Amino acid sequence: MRLWKHLLAGLLAGLLGLSVLLGGAVAWWLNHALVPENQSALDLSIDPGTSPKAIAAAVSEAGADVNPTLLYAWFRASGEARLIKAGSYEITPGTTPLSLLSKLVRGEASMLSITLVEGWNIRQVRAALKNAEQLQDSTSALSESELMAALGRPGVHPEGRFYPDTYTYAKRSSDQALLARALRAMDKRLDKTWAQRAPGSPLKSPQEALILASIVEKETGKPSDRGMISSVFHNRLRIGMPLQTDPTVIYGLGAGFDGNLRKKDLQTDTPWNTYTRGGLPPTPIAMPGQAALLAAVQPANSRALYFVARGDGSSQFSETLQAHNLAVNQFQRGK
Repeated sequence: MRLWKHLLAGLLAGLLGLSVLLGGAVAWWLNHALVPENQSALDLSIDPGTSPKAIAAAVSEAGADVNPTLLYAWFRASGEARLIKAGSYEITPGTTPLSLLSKLVRGEASMLSITLVEGWNIRQVRAALKNAEQLQDSTSALSESELMAALGRPGVHPEGRFYPDTYTYAKRSSDQALLARALRAMDKRLDKTWAQRAPGSPLKSPQEALILASIVEKETGKPSDRGMISSVFHNRLRIGMPLQTDPTVIYGLGAGFDGNLRKKDLQTDTPWNTYTRGGLPPTPIAMPGQAALLAAVQPANSRALYFVARGDGSSQFSETLQAHNLAVNQFQRGK
């Protein structure tokens, strides 16, 4: 009996010691840095409806030093997994699993936010930043080329290079830092999308995909039409047919465009006039969202070469000029 008591006491002591060790390990893990102090901040974008498990995976994929399975287990064990808010976040050096969850749950409640809208051009982006609440202005006095140099991309045109999303930021943080996040976000989205391009695409580079995506973004009135609109442009590129898309002409007219596109505008040559010049324009014309990026590299399978607005946001697609002219008469001229 005495031996049994000694064994039981030893077992209990061992279990107690193990629980202390496990508790210490958990405490250490919850408070270890996901990003070292000598490393740059990481960007994390959470789309609405993303599951806690996918969020944990996204944290790891962003470059954080964490096992996504353990992070997901922590989200679940905390009881706050479903309280995580969508948005664009920075994981700064020194952030721990404990503080990260707190930040994600607070979301915009303790942070300010700005939304960069799909289809905006760089002028609209810069105007929104300048007017953003308690966002420190360090870029409005810079030219576009100076801005890109300050962001570490000298010689890169800024149009379309920033990902449209809702970005949260701390009061008095820098607009340059926010733009840097949007720039990195577009880099990641574009790289990932380019890797998913359909075989046989006439697009030769991620930059060409970005340019086409910006056109698809501006031409799309109904989301379900994106793939077909992309298909029309792909088909035209393959046969060397001018793209003849009005948004590129409007972009080439710049701030002088008064909202009324005239025949003379279509005939006025600029680098972005796809009526007077073949192929893609030299730069994007706006910020494309994820759906437009994907449509640009995965067009619908069709032989359509034309489309015209129906007047309800959707488009009518045609394979021949004759069919297109009939559609124009029906939907644009009411004949």
